[in-house]
Amino acid sequence: MDPECSQLLPALCSVLADPRQPVADDTCLEKLLDWFKTITEAGSSLLLLQENPCLLGLLCHVLKPQDLSPRVLSFSLRLAGMLAAQEDCFQYLQGDSSLFVASAAGQLLVHILGLSLQGPAEGHPGLQTGDWPVCAQKIVSHIEESLRSAATPQITQALNVLTTTFGHCHDPWTQVLWGRLSPLVACLLEKDPVPAAHSLVDLLLSVARSPVLSSSSSGLWETLAQTLSHLSPTQAGPLALGILKLQECPQVLRAQAFAVLLQPLTCVLEATAQAPGLLDSLDGTGGASVTVDTLLPSKAACVGLLCRTLAHLELLQPLPQRPSPWPQAPLLGATVTILRLCSGSATPTSDAGGHLCAFLVGCVRVQRAALDFLGTLSQGTGPRELVTQVFAVLLEYLTSPDSSPTVLKKAFQATFRWLQSSPETPGCSDLDPHAHLFLRELLPVLPKRLCSPCWEVRDSGLEFLTQMIGRWGGQAGFRRALLASEVPELTEQLLRDPESYVRASAVAAMGQLSSQGLRVTPASPEHPGGQQKSLLAELLHILSTDSEGFPRRAVMHVFTQWLRDGHADVAGDTERFVARVLQVASQDLDWEVRAQGLELALVFLEQTLGRPSSHCPYAVTPPVAAPPSSLAQALRPLCRVQLFEFAFRALFDCDRPVAQKSCDLLLFLRAQTASYGGPQGSGSVPEVASVEAALQRWQAGDQGQPLGYLEPEVVVAVLRSMDLEGLRGALAESSDRVEKSPQSLLQDVLATVGALGEDEADCY
Repeated sequence: MDPECSQLLPALCSVLADPRQPVADDTCLEKLLDWFKTITEAGSSLLLLQENPCLLGLLCHVLKPQDLSPRVLSFSLRLAGMLAAQEDCFQYLQGDSSLFVASAAGQLLVHILGLSLQGPAEGHPGLQTGDWPVCAQKIVSHIEESLRSAATPQITQALNVLTTTFGHCHDPWTQVLWGRLSPLVACLLEKDPVPAAHSLVDLLLSVARSPVLSSSSSGLWETLAQTLSHLSPTQAGPLALGILKLQECPQVLRAQAFAVLLQPLTCVLEATAQAPGLLDSLDGTGGASVTVDTLLPSKAACVGLLCRTLAHLELLQPLPQRPSPWPQAPLLGATVTILRLCSGSATPTSDAGGHLCAFLVGCVRVQRAALDFLGTLSQGTGPRELVTQVFAVLLEYLTSPDSSPTVLKKAFQATFRWLQSSPETPGCSDLDPHAHLFLRELLPVLPKRLCSPCWEVRDSGLEFLTQMIGRWGGQAGFRRALLASEVPELTEQLLRDPESYVRASAVAAMGQLSSQGLRVTPASPEHPGGQQKSLLAELLHILSTDSEGFPRRAVMHVFTQWLRDGHADVAGDTERFVARVLQVASQDLDWEVRAQGLELALVFLEQTLGRPSSHCPYAVTPPVAAPPSSLAQALRPLCRVQLFEFAFRALFDCDRPVAQKSCDLLLFLRAQTASYGGPQGSGSVPEVASVEAALQRWQAGDQGQPLGYLEPEVVVAVLRSMDLEGLRGALAESSDRVEKSPQSLLQDVLATVGALGEDEADCY
């Protein structure tokens, strides 16, 4: 600890010990205690106390919960654990109603247990708990007492302590601890209902993930199997998912876990009398009737269980350790059936199916979960008849006036994923015939969504359109269908939508339409350039005048992509385009617009120096010019568009991401000009000194005077004279490094109670 902090500690402890001087700002104290915890982790606790005895006064104060908020008390408990001050921790763990305090107390016990066993138990892994240090024995006894308790909160806290222990400690002594406590944990399964089921699941999965316990505990897998059978389907779902995520697990247990996870969908197929083949693929446990009884009594139970099941399966599907074979067809069938039950288009043939339909019709929660999972299932294959049903139910949701905005958004997302995964015709990247048929039915619906009175619907429709154009904008079938619809014209009208999110999405969509030559205007076809420039003017108008940041950011993204791809508007007069965009972006108050301006500047810089990067096959790419005879000639276009003034101003931007991006751009440019044989010092060219003086004024906050046109040799000389590496290092440092310094924190605490003079208070 530095001398400045040591001098402030006595005054701090005096303030904290005085009840007449309450600390008004708990945040400062939180940060201070966290800093004490950090330095304690790095050094000896005893040595720290010997060198700074006043810390004991601080600890005595912070362990009095009546004086502090729960958050500060939780920090105090962690700090006390570092210093082995474990008195009253059990009291906090058992009786405190604050989650902050209970969690901190549990972490404290885990830390003390680990510290006390670092020496003896590590040296003798076979040492039993009766030979452990006294404080460790007390902790174990307390956990045992809590596990035997009839009070669920005490059982919960004990299970949470064990979960933290086995999750963070992988030493051999954890085997001894689990061997002693596992019978008590297993006894919890004999109670009806099982207490603290969620915490019990967390504990068992923590043990199963432990590299020490999973390989040595022969009874673990049996306990997991028993737990799966004792918990309700709602409680067992997270455990089943956790088991299936394990890298190593007995196959029998994996099969049991997967059967538990599939039970709700088996119930759906059974209740709706689906094809026997689908039902047989999912039902192999004989426990479907249990799920029916749990699923059907109430709407809340039905909805909650289906949503959790679909979410669990969505997480499991992309994992390499998912069950094999994966029942793709029955999962597709069950998901489509759930969506039809929710929309009311299903025809139940049993009482159970009727109950399901009554519970699920119009249920937005289940619709969202089912559409998410349906989109994930697009990564697999399925029978043609099932895929046809998938597109049919998606079209049903996209056309239904009853679909909510969030459901529509997810239906659009799932539709794009299924179109993306549809098989392509050999030798062609166009949509397959079935997808084309679907698209012809969908495109007449899209204009209705783009004209919806709900802005979220308009926005989702535009996002879907942009994705479709980006994927199939060059394919003949898609182009014909799109140009025959009202979609391009409606999209352009939405550039003037009253909602800024919609305007931003319309900008992105129009940028794609224009890039692919899909923009339809009433102008004559003999002047295609004139048609496109009107869009450029409109986008420049949005960039200059729109009051919201989202549309302006979208315009900058479109312009950057146009420049990168050699768009016709840009290729006609690239320098004029870049100059106009940078001029407008430099005055924008949104830092993301300015940062995107630097991205556009970097693209222009790379292209000017002979590194074009066009990725669009339909771009009007200008002919590649021969390399300039000198670097000065290559830099002149950059000077004419005033790219350097834009970058130098951004270098001292008040928003750090902008300054960092500018610094990176200038470092890149300096590396490209390393071989230039121009002036080497700031005194070689008279203009260099004036530019450097202007940059110093800009750095000080006075950015009123522009630089004007700069000659290439001046730019190179200024770049060589600047300490860009040092500036990049300073920008990389956290902006709150001073605020979080120990001395600053001590000053903050003292300042809140008036113990410092006005001049001594830290500016942060």
